[in-house]
Amino acid sequence: MIPSFGLENKVVLVTGGSRGIGAAIVSLLLDLGSKVAYTYRSHDDSQIGTMAIPADVTNAAAMAVVTQQVEEKLGPIYGIVANAGITRDNFFPKLTPADWDAVVDTNLKGVYNTLIPIIPKMYKRRSGSVVCMSSISGERGNIGQTNYAASKAAIIGFTKSLAQEAARYEVRVNAIAPGFIKTDMLNPVPEKVKQQILSEIPLSRFGKPEEVAWSIAFLLSPIASSYITGSVLRVNGGHYT
Repeated sequence: MIPSFGLENKVVLVTGGSRGIGAAIVSLLLDLGSKVAYTYRSHDDSQIGTMAIPADVTNAAAMAVVTQQVEEKLGPIYGIVANAGITRDNFFPKLTPADWDAVVDTNLKGVYNTLIPIIPKMYKRRSGSVVCMSSISGERGNIGQTNYAASKAAIIGFTKSLAQEAARYEVRVNAIAPGFIKTDMLNPVPEKVKQQILSEIPLSRFGKPEEVAWSIAFLLSPIASSYITGSVLRVNGGHYT
């Protein structure tokens, strides 16, 4: 029997929930009894959630509408998983302003756009749990990812600061920092590079999206993680500790 984690009937919004880690999060939360709404930008192959909404996290007005739609249809939002993210990898001298802006606007400003319509409501209700998606790249850096690493490092600072503000309203804010996970983002990496990465991971394998999803369910839980806020949970097989 799957443990509920106290998430039954809780309304959770997941951004970027149609593929990869996002789809695994949506699927698990549904199994745990949550009412799950998720956003997607380019395409949606799953349609597995309670409510699927086409929306771009870089569009502040659109994300305000998402909050309104979710709460009108499903009820007060208890949990947010700010998962939407992109990469535009290149060595720094070859990184264009457009590549820089696209990654920062999605991975960092997109989190602001997602949370700003919802956080005041959580404060008034004195209830809520937020999980932001960082990355091992934001903690240790990664060649060819100055833009991505910068955005994910910023998420850690954002999470720790918002957690201190939100605690007085009984709202918790945490972050996940996944390592190398078997998703579409890993596909373009050359096999030789993959083998080098694997040699650096103590568990000697790449992570599964479901393993990240379980960690997020733990941090969302009003039972399992009720005294945890401002933390960064590393899900990386021991790659960075």
